[in-house]
Amino acid sequence: MRRLALALVWTAALATCAANAQDGTLPKGLMALDGGPAPALKLYDMDGESFDLTDARGHWVFVHFWASWCQPCRREMPTIQRMATRMETTSLEVVLVNTAETDDTVFGFLGIVAPELPTLMDRDGLVTERWQPRGLPSTFLVDPSGRLRFLALGGREWDSADYLEFLRKLVAPPP
Repeated sequence: MRRLALALVWTAALATCAANAQDGTLPKGLMALDGGPAPALKLYDMDGESFDLTDARGHWVFVHFWASWCQPCRREMPTIQRMATRMETTSLEVVLVNTAETDDTVFGFLGIVAPELPTLMDRDGLVTERWQPRGLPSTFLVDPSGRLRFLALGGREWDSADYLEFLRKLVAPPP
């Protein structure tokens, strides 16, 4: 019974998001997706801590693919840092995936640009291949049931009022 109630709540929330997509209230550059299942994502960070997307069920997940050589990624990363700080009290999980770079490169980059953001290491690039981001940076928003709902290609100002308002509404519990 609890699962059914939870499924109904998520369905209502997704219907609201879909309506927002149709009436143009999505922030600029954010595209609604068809809700297909998110590809597998199980990686380790530089400290050896694992993350498995299936463990995040029940939460919205911000999955961001990036590389240090990517200029839009360099400009965008501080905005993700500020967004993550402002969204700390919500159920949004922020997951950064570095694509095929060394620990030293990633550590040096994050230390300067976004020191509070841990990142998962896709050392061989196979997870990135499964997700097919079509360029870097790319951000996917995965719903609480593990389905792909939104995509942003290219750099964004994630700490802008439009994106913060959208993300807060997305993760807010239903009334």
